[in-house]
Amino acid sequence: MSPLPRLAVTLGDPRGIGPEITARALAEPLDAEIIAIGAEDQVAVIPAARRIVVGTWGEGSGDGAEPTRAGPSRAARAGRIAGLGVETAARLALTGEVDGIVTAPLNKQAINLAGFRWPGHTEWLAHLAGDVDVAMMLAADQLRVVLVTTHVPLRAVPQLLTADKIIRAGRVTAEGLRRWWGIEAPRLAVCALNPHAGEAGLFGDEEARIMAPAVAALQAAGPLPADTVFVRAMRGEFDAVLAPYHDVGMTAIKVAAFGRGVNITLGLPFPRTSPDHGTAFDIAGRGAADPASMRQALELAAHLARVRRQVPA
Repeated sequence: MSPLPRLAVTLGDPRGIGPEITARALAEPLDAEIIAIGAEDQVAVIPAARRIVVGTWGEGSGDGAEPTRAGPSRAARAGRIAGLGVETAARLALTGEVDGIVTAPLNKQAINLAGFRWPGHTEWLAHLAGDVDVAMMLAADQLRVVLVTTHVPLRAVPQLLTADKIIRAGRVTAEGLRRWWGIEAPRLAVCALNPHAGEAGLFGDEEARIMAPAVAALQAAGPLPADTVFVRAMRGEFDAVLAPYHDVGMTAIKVAAFGRGVNITLGLPFPRTSPDHGTAFDIAGRGAADPASMRQALELAAHLARVRRQVPA
């Protein structure tokens, strides 16, 4: 076994900023062995001990956002490259050939056009790992946020939000904090769904009907209003906040630490991290993309991979 942790790094959608932020993030030495996975012309520029080619792009990055006559087929090609990268990295991690994976951003419409019917990395990797329970965590120095529901329409959240779903996300979170961060007794808080945590039922009953039983089962704090719970967590009161839907959690972490946050999938049998942003088609290829979050994702993945080697599953 290599003395350095081995990381599979997927380069994401070839039209986006994934290849360039990865190359720039790896320009400084990293205490890890890198296996770069992507299109032939993209992996060629990545500093890596090994490169795995999953397709040929050859059109450069950039203009993927504009709708053109050839747009859908071009998007599908990009989605296929990104999708094959994810499946290749997961296979390497599940067979023990790498200690963890780092994923550059992909485009969800593109992967679906390519036949990969998943709303995002989190749900896809959970399936590839055997349909395990996972939780999507966004982490920065001062704040950790876990999404109870992820990539779904806002109108669907009240129907999808159940006590069981909150409890399962909380248990995965607590185990991840114990195993990966060494927090013996994690302090969890549950963010309310409605304004003022429902105001005793005036603005909704989900807090009393759904969230309160989950809070009791998890021995967590809450449900607490969204306009205060994240501030309290940043002041050190909680180790993680469970957010009921995507944007309330993502907004909190990005306001707190935009460009420094890292997306982590808890519950997988291997570490997986990614930067806290998307493909940024509008600036791809211009050299304007900030690689800071990708660098944070690489460093955290290397750290968690070292922890994984030391702590049995």
